[in-house]
Amino acid sequence: MKPEPSLKRAYVFFDGQNLFRSAKDAFGFNYPNYDPIPLSKLVCGAYGWSLEKVFFYTGVPDASDDPRWNHFWTSKLAHMGRQGIAVFSRPLRYRNQTIRLPDGSEQSVLVGQEKGIDVRLALDVVRCARANLCDVVVIFSQDQDLSEVADEIRMIAAEQGRWIKIASAFPDSPTMRNRRGINKTDWMKIARSDYERCVDTNDYRPKPKA
Repeated sequence: MKPEPSLKRAYVFFDGQNLFRSAKDAFGFNYPNYDPIPLSKLVCGAYGWSLEKVFFYTGVPDASDDPRWNHFWTSKLAHMGRQGIAVFSRPLRYRNQTIRLPDGSEQSVLVGQEKGIDVRLALDVVRCARANLCDVVVIFSQDQDLSEVADEIRMIAAEQGRWIKIASAFPDSPTMRNRRGINKTDWMKIARSDYERCVDTNDYRPKPKA
């Protein structure tokens, strides 16, 4: 095993929509009220890692499709950019999806889907690790599609003969349906009390018209 560096440089990557769904499932929050900077400091501070950079990824609906959420994400992402967070967003792609109603009937609804967000996140993780920019990678997500990134990180560590850790962080509660982090990573579970200390005090939702 390669020796651990005394100073561990940490890069933190946020899958914005996945984190929102996890926080909603675990704690019941109905909109993305998290603040990536305090959350990053929380997990890095717990292990004495040096927080070097924060990245954030999300899909954003077009204003013509969903003006409310377009306003929210446009404002929140702008605030993150001013904080020094590296922000990556892509328009949501919409397709019809059939859902079954309680009475047994079916209805077709338009559903927005992210395309390319997890791919971009994975590419950035691998790029930063290969360039020796960090010793620790923390991914705020429970998306198992990212488990292959852990394999790539271990290959990079072996090729470069150095120590690299990869972890996944996510909200956790006893009532949560999915209590697993990304496979092949260290799991960092965030309790409600800790999450609530990292809530963004700004509310980017559009104000209702008088």
